[in-house]
Amino acid sequence: MAIEMYGADWCGDCKRAKAALQRLGAEYVWHDIESEEGAADRAVEISGQKHIPVVLYPDGAFQVEPSATDIEKKLKELGIIA
Repeated sequence: MAIEMYGADWCGDCKRAKAALQRLGAEYVWHDIESEEGAADRAVEISGQKHIPVVLYPDGAFQVEPSATDIEKKLKELGIIA
């Protein structure tokens, strides 16, 4: 299972989370909640709230509006980065 991120192009937190994942070399699947059928509902289903981005990890854990530090810590925990 890959890292999945649910968000929108206009969302500043989404842009920062994308940049962090790219900088850290983590592959992820982007789900645009405004253009992808069912993506907004799935994001709410995962997190229980309407805040974005929602980053879903291979172990089933998720983060809502994570900082770059939060993302880096989780990637290290999963062994995706050293």
